[in-house]
Amino acid sequence: MNYIKTNNRWARQRGTTLIELSVVIAVILLLVGVLFIGVQAWREGANRAACLVNMSSIQKAVRGWQNVNLKNPGDACLDTDLTGSGYFGAMPTCPVGNAAYALTKQVPVMGTQYATCGGAGNGAPHTLTTAQTNNW
Repeated sequence: MNYIKTNNRWARQRGTTLIELSVVIAVILLLVGVLFIGVQAWREGANRAACLVNMSSIQKAVRGWQNVNLKNPGDACLDTDLTGSGYFGAMPTCPVGNAAYALTKQVPVMGTQYATCGGAGNGAPHTLTTAQTNNW
């Protein structure tokens, strides 16, 4: 506490000092900075999950198209076959930058991906593990 002398009496000074105010502002800015880092990490995780769901949907559409049209692994399967058959209105894109998925253009063998993500320009491709694609 700060005390000042007024009229030969010591009185407590009321209010806050500039240093106290600066410390409070610095703490608030630090907390906001930590919040933004957490939000960014959450957003990246959500985009990665959405990308993996899109690749799974493409894979399921290819398997459905394969079964309906009696195709074998290695037969041609273009993205126009999937969009023209009504599986998709338009081919899904990666949520990070709306990049198109790289397609193999042929019906894949079970356990092999049909669509892969190139990372949407940020250098980190979204990949699936063998356990995730085992029943594909």
